[in-house]
Amino acid sequence: MSSPHDRDDRDDREDGRRPGDDGWQEPSHLEPSHPEPSHPSDDDRRAGATAWTAPQTAPRPRTPGVVEQVFRDQGDTVGAQAWALHQGWTISDGTAPEDAVLAELVATAPVRATRDHRAAGVMRGRAGNLELVAFDVVYVDKRRLVPEWAVTAAPVLLPLPGLRLSPARFWRHGTGGLLHVPSGDPAVDARWVLLAAEDGPAVRRLVADPAVLGLLMNSDDGDEFWAAAGHLAAVRPDGHRPALVEHHARLLAAMVAALAGAV
Repeated sequence: MSSPHDRDDRDDREDGRRPGDDGWQEPSHLEPSHPEPSHPSDDDRRAGATAWTAPQTAPRPRTPGVVEQVFRDQGDTVGAQAWALHQGWTISDGTAPEDAVLAELVATAPVRATRDHRAAGVMRGRAGNLELVAFDVVYVDKRRLVPEWAVTAAPVLLPLPGLRLSPARFWRHGTGGLLHVPSGDPAVDARWVLLAAEDGPAVRRLVADPAVLGLLMNSDDGDEFWAAAGHLAAVRPDGHRPALVEHHARLLAAMVAALAGAV
């Protein structure tokens, strides 16, 4: 799941000319603090009167659309953990005994995580029929935890084939031995790529499920999905926030249902 930032104020000009030659003036911040007074002309007075009588209206700020509000990278601006507690979820710092499995999820995630990355800000709870765990993948920068990716994962009891579902525009690594399983829909296959350890019925259900495909095609192609450690997981380069947890929850619920063959 990468983001997305002269003037020469010297007295001597390179051509040898000094300030004042050919209309050149000192930069405003270097001009005398008490310039010589000047008397306004008739045109200046008329322009000033017009400015006072016809003020310009400031442009109205643009309201972001629903998709932009959900998918823009904005980190935890409204308090993901406060939201989780309000939903009856539990939180931990990533070092609880039940958090040990998260290290494997971080290690197998389709991102460039290092040994310095770890799970933090862990939230566990139920969303619909799914039990979910959501956390940030962080690293330490000058004693400060910096979230780099947001992961949401659903524990799945049924055996999961190794798989990776990624936007076609993403560069993929660590996919050796995985097979490309196309959906057969050119529009879908132009935007999403499913790779799996085996081309079996569960994978075929996933790549052809209308609910899954509808959610994927209505997204911003910013998430990747993979199966590991008994979980189906989603990752995005962002810090977690309520809208992102809910977005991942919708996608994971549809995918788990498709893999299980639920009607």
